[in-house]
Amino acid sequence: MVTIQDIIAPEAIEVDFTFQKINSTYTRTIFVAGYPRSVPANWLSPLINFPHQISIAMFMYPADSSEILNNLKRKITEMEAEIQSDLRAGKISNINTEVKLEDARYIREDLAKGSERFFQFGLYVTIQAKDKDELDKVTQAIQSSLGALLIVSKKATLQMDEGFKTTLPMGVDKLLITRNMDTTSLATTFPFTSSELTMESGIMYGINEHNDSLVIFDRFQMENANMVIFAKSGAGKSYAVKLEILRQLMFGVEVIVMDPEHEYEELTKAVGGEYINFTFGSEAKINPFDLSTVYEEGENELGQKIISIHGLLKVMLGQMTPQQEAMLDRSLVATYKAKGITPDPASQTNTAPLMEDLYKALIGMENAEADDVAARLEKFITGSFRGIFDQASNINIQSQLTIFSVKEMEEGMRPIAMYVILDFIWTRIKKDLRKRILVIDEAWYFMKHPDSASFIHSMVKRARKYFLGITTITQDVEDFLHNDYGKAIVTNSSIQLLMKQSTASIPVLSETFYLSQGERQLLVTSDVGEGIFFAGQNHVALRVVASDEEHQLITTDPEELVRRQRQEEELDQESANAAPQPASSKPPQNTNQNPLGSTSNQKQNLSGDEQPARYINAATIDDYQPPTQ
Repeated sequence: MVTIQDIIAPEAIEVDFTFQKINSTYTRTIFVAGYPRSVPANWLSPLINFPHQISIAMFMYPADSSEILNNLKRKITEMEAEIQSDLRAGKISNINTEVKLEDARYIREDLAKGSERFFQFGLYVTIQAKDKDELDKVTQAIQSSLGALLIVSKKATLQMDEGFKTTLPMGVDKLLITRNMDTTSLATTFPFTSSELTMESGIMYGINEHNDSLVIFDRFQMENANMVIFAKSGAGKSYAVKLEILRQLMFGVEVIVMDPEHEYEELTKAVGGEYINFTFGSEAKINPFDLSTVYEEGENELGQKIISIHGLLKVMLGQMTPQQEAMLDRSLVATYKAKGITPDPASQTNTAPLMEDLYKALIGMENAEADDVAARLEKFITGSFRGIFDQASNINIQSQLTIFSVKEMEEGMRPIAMYVILDFIWTRIKKDLRKRILVIDEAWYFMKHPDSASFIHSMVKRARKYFLGITTITQDVEDFLHNDYGKAIVTNSSIQLLMKQSTASIPVLSETFYLSQGERQLLVTSDVGEGIFFAGQNHVALRVVASDEEHQLITTDPEELVRRQRQEEELDQESANAAPQPASSKPPQNTNQNPLGSTSNQKQNLSGDEQPARYINAATIDDYQPPTQ
């Protein structure tokens, strides 16, 4: 009868003096035989982060303190007697004996006080390799790393089978090679120094530069799914974001991007997303007065929308006096009321008013304060900026990837357009709960105005409630972090990615993220695509990597794009030159021409519509012409 053991057992095991071969895999176990007098904290870090497949086993056996105290008493007596004997003989006492005596007295005192306990500690390492040469090379590297710390390691000669079983996850020590250690010394062996940052689910953000492990993370398993990215221009922040978008799409996450610099269009075309170019002449229109029509207990949807419009109008019209703000508030309430919309959720399904309705309500107030606000609003209703924010919405977010571009907007109008689009997205998100990511590129635009900064901050704080993760990207680090709302956005983001920075930005980043000297140096000297990935209390040095197919879709390197464009033009030209043309009814004049070819005159006589649709270099029997004699 075949058992489970028969199924999982290897085909063959070869045990040699210094190695063991299981099927085609070579293994070797080494143990630590000697330790220095003292070791630094994290002394196991080179071993735990060693860039090769190894298994580490640590065994700790509590020892009886009374027995240890008796042994220490006897040892101390022997060492004192040795020192006294040397002194009586006129000799200089052995310095090693004096050091051991000092350590023994210190340990005995701590044991007697109960502040320390005694343990037996065993440390074993099993190395795996494909062949004997690699096994010897890795063994030498590990022993050299331990030797640099004055730690003596040896091969478990003639005990390779027992050593291999000792490092299996069964908790059985078959070697029993231990060393005395007190509590303080034992605490330094705990493997808390590993810089692994990997979850069981999620997407790959890059390679851990400490040990070349994968950084796999699911942002939706954190306290919130928000993320901030700080990097100077050209550091690879857009590349990293587009790579995350591609991988999140594969897991069914809906992604919406605010694109002020026209960087995401190629990606959108490749994945079949929707690219909305928000300009004066575009067909896409957004009404800032739209309501979500979603009732949430304890929340006043109409009141929140009016507050949001207040912020928008301050960005559009500039600062107002308290009297003007009060007048504007009354006008907004009257505008909604004229459409039958009140705080009652049942009334909020009515058709929303337009910006023109607010303009008429302000004029109807017939006072100086309202007339001043109406005069500033007029250019958006009947003036040069009309047609952008004064029409009903005709956009419906249905694609898994939706990009809103405002690049063709003039610089002064961009913050206003971005505010309107974000408010529209926020309203739509509340209608339909699903896993989403909202990417806000060049977020420093919003930090220019307190009202727009406050709006972003409120979105970041409430995003978790609607299954939303907001990614905030900026290259203007100082202005962002010197803003109180900017600091609050960082505080409310569970994930932060810091990429290459200028030296001027390092002080404010160090103060915000408590960076060490090494981390500050890393951010200044890192290459494109490298940085520090913070996730909660953990952080690692990260290198963003993409496959060739992903790279083709997301790269924004101008030199590479120009080179690719030239290659495509050359290929198109070659294809056009190589495409076969239909035979002429006249006999060919050139006796040396290809029987399947056509003359340049024949090609010129055919219009574009008359050219036959064929594969490149394809020819049919109809193209054949007998060669002339």
